[in-house]
Amino acid sequence: MQLISHSVEDTYQIAQQIAQKVSNGAIIALSGNLGTGKTLLTQAIAKELGIKDKLLSPTFVLVRQYLLPSNPHNYLFHIDLYRLATPINVTELGLTEFWANPHNIVVIEWAEKIKDQLPTETIWIKIEAKNENTRVLRINS
Repeated sequence: MQLISHSVEDTYQIAQQIAQKVSNGAIIALSGNLGTGKTLLTQAIAKELGIKDKLLSPTFVLVRQYLLPSNPHNYLFHIDLYRLATPINVTELGLTEFWANPHNIVVIEWAEKIKDQLPTETIWIKIEAKNENTRVLRINS
């Protein structure tokens, strides 16, 4: 599926569509160049999932977690692999623990760095900037 965003508002509408289709246990893998809107999309998805906390980019800490209001024992894990050199081992980093719980939702920025280590049911979203405001999102699930 291909969706086009011409604004922040469009991105939030796209995130609403994604959040409605995402169930607990989902892994959303985001790829795209720097500045294409991966963090914005993650923030929008979190908002649609009912998370009221402000999502900050985990670029310097690798992972941030946010409580999912639908179940107070489960989380949205926001992972950013930008600063990690390849190859990396997700098991050694402990990342597999985040998606081992079938009630958590995991969003990974720069997921192409661990493409071969993600489960086959991962939802892949490639974001491409066409110009300053326009983004093309290609969703493969």
